[in-house]
Amino acid sequence: MQFGYNEVCLDHDTGERHPETADRLRAIRRGLNKRHGVEYVDAPPASRAAVEAVHDEGYVGEFERFCADGGGNWDPDTVACGATWDAALASAGLSQWAATAALEGADGRKTPFAIGRPPGHHAVEEDAMGFCFFNNAAVAAQTALDDDLAERVAIFDWDVHHGNGTQDIFYDRGDVFYASAHEDGLYPGTGAADETGEGDGDGTTLNAPLAAGAGDADYAHVIEGALAPALDRFDPDLVIVSAGFDAHRHDPISRMRVSSEGYALMTDLLRDVADASDAALAFVLEGGYGLDTLSEGVAMVHETFDGRSPVAPDGEPDEATIDLVESLRTRFDL
Repeated sequence: MQFGYNEVCLDHDTGERHPETADRLRAIRRGLNKRHGVEYVDAPPASRAAVEAVHDEGYVGEFERFCADGGGNWDPDTVACGATWDAALASAGLSQWAATAALEGADGRKTPFAIGRPPGHHAVEEDAMGFCFFNNAAVAAQTALDDDLAERVAIFDWDVHHGNGTQDIFYDRGDVFYASAHEDGLYPGTGAADETGEGDGDGTTLNAPLAAGAGDADYAHVIEGALAPALDRFDPDLVIVSAGFDAHRHDPISRMRVSSEGYALMTDLLRDVADASDAALAFVLEGGYGLDTLSEGVAMVHETFDGRSPVAPDGEPDEATIDLVESLRTRFDL
């Protein structure tokens, strides 16, 4: 794979004991450097105009001034320093690069993966939250649409937390399909199955809130049983994966049971989903706070594109997951 990376992202300092640290990127790099076929690409930062295409101009200006004044706690969880402004633009720019590279033909062993920070999927149009300042996946999707590289974009979010920001930004839009598989009831408390979009976006939001303890078979069942048929009908030109790795069974802040092998399985299934629509495929880093499991998860995505076949999951999906997918199929007439 090609990994978009920018040293500026290391300068975003969240302080001691914060789970979202520069060590996350360092751990990913250490893990990838042991693998074959890894290529790193630097990309320019996002422009202010690109960010303001999905974020309120007033909020962007307030965030810039906050960083210029030295930063601090934007909220109890979301921390900035003076360098966070540049890091956030760099992270958004890496996501733009991933989407654009995919649409320009980068696939197979060249499939792009943006490994920037701060992450993005909790950032709403007018505010930062949940460690996120700019919504990287949303910036990437909007760039693809504005540059006439795509007419329809799908975003699938496998982070353990629901991507409320991405959902909100595109909730009334018919040209972006947002889907999420996440732990039910976890921060930020959004992502119910009946949140399906409104107006022009009616039917272009699909949420699969999974019970705590869901594992590989459950996530695979959501992708095969609900996401694949929904995206087959939506027919996207680009699929962006908001790739968090905090649903891993050993991640310190979730109760899910996804294995490292499970991320390889999901990657393989999503590659099939994109291929079925002849869509480009790009990955954007979100969460993941166990350094070893984060590093291993990203490496499993890479190895899947490098030719390694994933192992089928042990066991069957939980009965609650089967019922959820059946209800989604009924709700979306799949």
